Amino acid sequence: MKEYHPPLGSREAMRLDFNENTIECSPRVRDRLAQISAGALTRYPEREPVEAIVAAHLGLRAEQVALTNGVDEAIHVLFETFLEAGDEVLMPVPTYTMYEVYASATDARVVTVQAADDLQFPFDRLVAGITSQTKVIAIANPNSPSGSVATREQLLELARRAPQAVLLVDEAYFHFFGETIMDLVGTLPNLVVARTFSKAYGLAGLRLGLLAGPVDLMRWVRRVLSPYSVNSLALACLPPALEDTAYLNWYAGEVLAARAEFEAALDAAGVRRWPSRANFVLVDIGARHAEFVRLMRDAGVLVRDRSRDPGCDGRVRITIGTRAQMKQAVTALNSALSALQTGGETR
Repeated sequence: MKEYHPPLGSREAMRLDFNENTIECSPRVRDRLAQISAGALTRYPEREPVEAIVAAHLGLRAEQVALTNGVDEAIHVLFETFLEAGDEVLMPVPTYTMYEVYASATDARVVTVQAADDLQFPFDRLVAGITSQTKVIAIANPNSPSGSVATREQLLELARRAPQAVLLVDEAYFHFFGETIMDLVGTLPNLVVARTFSKAYGLAGLRLGLLAGPVDLMRWVRRVLSPYSVNSLALACLPPALEDTAYLNWYAGEVLAARAEFEAALDAAGVRRWPSRANFVLVDIGARHAEFVRLMRDAGVLVRDRSRDPGCDGRVRITIGTRAQMKQAVTALNSALSALQTGGETR
């Protein structure tokens, strides 16, 4: 069984390593937290009223939406619901590590399709990998760690080519991409969309995600989903987070502006990067990637070494924060690159 080992140690620095919101959640969420009484914490949480609010926000029916303890639980529950011994789960790599972790916890076979060096979505090879045993196809859109995307037409074709499979489209980075197939939920019989509130919304510490799909598929999901896995604090804070569209739009816009400036700085420094439609950029540091990550940490900037991902040797993922934060990151990056080039920092 594949295991996930998150980086350990203090994260008291500029957090450009986990693709989180790098500053704070909406002030409306902060206000709501301050209003929660001690007595409110004595009751078991009720997710259904908030699911109805979220469904209305997405233009869906309440029965089509299930809130989860982060998108990780969403993936876990989906795989446990629809994968059995002898089934196959198909996914491109590199991609979000937890797909393979949760798939390997079932008796299904994990089938991976390696992207080319450009890390673009390997659509043709994925289509070729579909078999009668394919029961789940997992696609992160945009993908991590590459930042690449699949087109709407490609996703539709995958759903058509594998009618026996659930097509999971994980839109964790939707707010930085702006394109979705959420509008097709309930139209495509095998489409399930996942979202998280850990990125743009800044609620990673509350652990909130969702699955949205056809009513008949969601009935099976709810049989596996724990009724109390989403806590009361998260449920109380989600409605004001959804209401504060001004904050959400500001933060997403700030990240997109910062990404453009940071990409320009990478180009000026001669650092190879991959085009990204998310709140991070993957860069090629080369053989001394571990030293680079250490130098950045020493400068107060945390970044994520992705060299163990398939086809990513020497590559580092850098989360995009605000423009002010990324200016500091550029200073740290240029200093680290200079140290590596001169050989002044070696181990």
